[in-house]
Amino acid sequence: MLSYTHKKTIFANKIRTTKINDMKQSRRTFLKEGLAGTLLLGTSNLIGASPLPDPAKPKVVKAVNPFHLGMAGYTFVNFDLDTTLKTMERLDIHYLCIKDFHLPLNCTDEQIQAFKDKCGAHKVTGYAVGPIYMKSEAEIDKAFDYAKRVGVKKIIGVPNYELLPYVDKKVKEYDFNYAIHLHGPDIKIYSDATDVWEHTKDLDPRIGMCLDVGHDFRNGCDPVADFKKYHTRVFDMHIKDETESTKAGKCAEIGRGKIDFMALIRILRKLNYTGMCSLEFEKDMKDPFLGIAESIGYFKALCDMS
Repeated sequence: MLSYTHKKTIFANKIRTTKINDMKQSRRTFLKEGLAGTLLLGTSNLIGASPLPDPAKPKVVKAVNPFHLGMAGYTFVNFDLDTTLKTMERLDIHYLCIKDFHLPLNCTDEQIQAFKDKCGAHKVTGYAVGPIYMKSEAEIDKAFDYAKRVGVKKIIGVPNYELLPYVDKKVKEYDFNYAIHLHGPDIKIYSDATDVWEHTKDLDPRIGMCLDVGHDFRNGCDPVADFKKYHTRVFDMHIKDETESTKAGKCAEIGRGKIDFMALIRILRKLNYTGMCSLEFEKDMKDPFLGIAESIGYFKALCDMS
């Protein structure tokens, strides 16, 4: 016969077991109901979790961009060609605007071939040269000869105003597109898209602009509206974001500044811009790689969303 103490112990154990089972059941119910609620709401605090797809919702088809995403060589002014090309390959970017610190203006045919071989190994194509500053007819001659030897038909240039008639003559001779790079409030010539337009509208139609949206914005302009107005003469584009629409504005990662890139992408599509959108990242230029990656990723995401 069980003693009173023994019976008391058995009863206490039954109560403890019941409480543990109740706690386990409550935890299972909480997790089950909590997860179900999370999925129904379409949000989750669980790492890696995502809403269940709605079979009734039509599948979103990504828009096809008529333009290409590239890199402006100046972004890599502090780095050699190998670093530049390896970075571009990791970013899945295949077009480079060539700067003379990677391929000098007085380069030999052997240097040009070695440059092209390196680019090819990383699936990169040099699509233009520049920006090249030109303060004399001799410098214009040298730039056109350089582009021809490199094998591109687009020059991003910054000629003095008085040299534009000579640029017009060379464009007719070489059948190149000549895109004048605007520089915002930082230099006295070609401060914005309107400035370039006013100086080129009566010249050969192959003379136009490289619309640097950041510098245009820093000169108090709206680059989206300017592209809409002058798109027939936009042959190249440098993309970057800016913190302010004044000279005090600083380069920022795309998406962190004040330029409306969603609107820009939509107008590029609407007007069927087929040129390049080359990132020219001018922040943290001694260590720009995280900012470059963030800007490229954000721009690509906007292209998928817009």
